[in-house]
Amino acid sequence: MDWDKLKTFHAAAQAGSLTKAAEMLGLSQSAVSRQIAALEDDLGAALFHRHARGLIRTEPGNLLFEAAKEIAAKAAIAEARVQDARDEPCGELKVTAPMALGAIWLAPRLAGFHDQYPQIRIRLMLDDHELDLAGLEAEVGIRPWPSTQNDLVQRKLLSVDQHLYASAAYLEKHPAPVTAADLDGHSIIHYGPPQLAPIPGLDWAARVGRAEGQPPRPAVVEVNTIHGVMKSIEAGMGIGALPDYVARENSGLHQVLPDLRGPNFEVYFVYPSELRGSRRIVAFRDFLIEQARRWES
Repeated sequence: MDWDKLKTFHAAAQAGSLTKAAEMLGLSQSAVSRQIAALEDDLGAALFHRHARGLIRTEPGNLLFEAAKEIAAKAAIAEARVQDARDEPCGELKVTAPMALGAIWLAPRLAGFHDQYPQIRIRLMLDDHELDLAGLEAEVGIRPWPSTQNDLVQRKLLSVDQHLYASAAYLEKHPAPVTAADLDGHSIIHYGPPQLAPIPGLDWAARVGRAEGQPPRPAVVEVNTIHGVMKSIEAGMGIGALPDYVARENSGLHQVLPDLRGPNFEVYFVYPSELRGSRRIVAFRDFLIEQARRWES
């Protein structure tokens, strides 16, 4: 079976879209379509149902996808091991992180890593959904939640507090709260819906200081990303809770009720057990451990 066709099929099956597969592979959409059609001709079976919203795998497509996923993972591991067989750490390192953590805490620190390891190219994939590290969609994950997979290695990077923040513009118009109960008189911004939050308790600003049995404070705006909560606070819409890694280095945000802390959580460095000892991963891990130590001190 032609590996190029199989790789194209795997990308399309994973993405559920010819357009997204073409972007992943650096090909035109027509080239992706032709390769999949050629593979279907070779096999004598339709691999996808095609409709306006994208691609749905057929039963033969599901069978082939499971095989292709295993082959792609083994190929990625082999490629990673070849890169790590060189004398100096080098090559591409695929890193995934949630949007806010990756863009605000991680990305600004990559310049320092590049200075130390100029031959390692970081491919940073920001996604609030968990990519499959065991399937080598990425080689390293920086996650504000522990791994649920047995075949991954994880190391704690950070212990993160949450605090309440507001913009200077908001505080000029509204007296700063003195107690948690004073928040009842303020516009509240929080993450929602809370049951979909990647970190438990991101909506704690709606509940803190309220008596047991009282309903949560209504939000002036509810946002489904931490980055969106931050931008709403920056815009002066109200007071909101943020992890400290989002707000500490943001001069546009001011801490409110600094003695009041929300639920603490931990951030982990995660990678597949097959890549244990990878020179690129060890270099990146040790660099981030030092960055985390400095940030927490």
